[in-house]
Order: sequence, then C-alpha cells, then structure tokens
Amino acid sequence: MKALIQRVSQASVSIDGQQVGAIGRGLLVLLGIERDDTAQDVTKLAHKVAGYRVFSDSDDKMNLSVQDIQGGVLVVSQFTLAADTNSGRRPSFSSAAMPDQAEPLYRSFVAALQQLGLTTATGEFGADMAVSLVNDGPVTFMLQTNNKG
Repeated sequence: MKALIQRVSQASVSIDGQQVGAIGRGLLVLLGIERDDTAQDVTKLAHKVAGYRVFSDSDDKMNLSVQDIQGGVLVVSQFTLAADTNSGRRPSFSSAAMPDQAEPLYRSFVAALQQLGLTTATGEFGADMAVSLVNDGPVTFMLQTNNKG
C-alpha cells in the first residue's frame, strides 16, 4: 500500500465540475492499493499518515503531525501509484489491486483515519476526478507498507 502525502494549505476534489471533498490545512493523501495489501497494511499506513511529522513547530522544525495541528485529510484513490515503471516507456498495472479488493481497503483506510480522530474528506473511488491543491512548502513524501522499491 502506498500513500503519496502532500502538506497542503487547502485541497479539494471535484467530479464533473462538482466539488465532492475539500479540506483546509492538512494532508492530501493519494492512496495506491496493491494486490498483496491487507487490513494490516491499512492500519499500519493510517497510523503512519496520522502521526507523520511534516508540520512546523514554533522553531520552524518539522515536529508536528496532522493530528497535532488538528488538520484535515483528503484521501483520493489513485491506482497509478501501484504501477511498475521499471521497464519500457509504458507503466504496467499488474500489481494494482482489482477494484473489488481495493475499494473495501480504501474505505477501511478512511475509516481508520477517522477512528484516529482526523477530519477526513474523500473523492469517489474509481471516478475520474480533478484534484486541486496548494502544496505548502512544497512538502511531499511517499509512504508505503511493504519493502518494495
């Protein structure tokens, strides 16, 4: 399971011109789910995202998490994060989870963040979405639960 997290001052997601989710200060999480991901990956990654220290403290050091600042989290499913880009000029999606496996894990990830006390917003699983954000920093990190790559 992979999460590309971006520290944002605001972010939103729209479908067909209609906004379906938005946050102010917090994290935009682009979530990629692979075939071998499990409920354990969901729990591990949710805790890591919630506690990852990417926000500045009073000394301008990255010592605060999204939980610490009581920020929001916008979670958007993005199967392209599961692509194998090691050969050729076209990505392979053979390691991406099929929708019937990925969607329940995506929903569980959002629920796990909510159980950790985070305000969450989402896109729509499998939809063609337009994501808007103001990346604060810019600050972007790739988190993952397995030992690949």
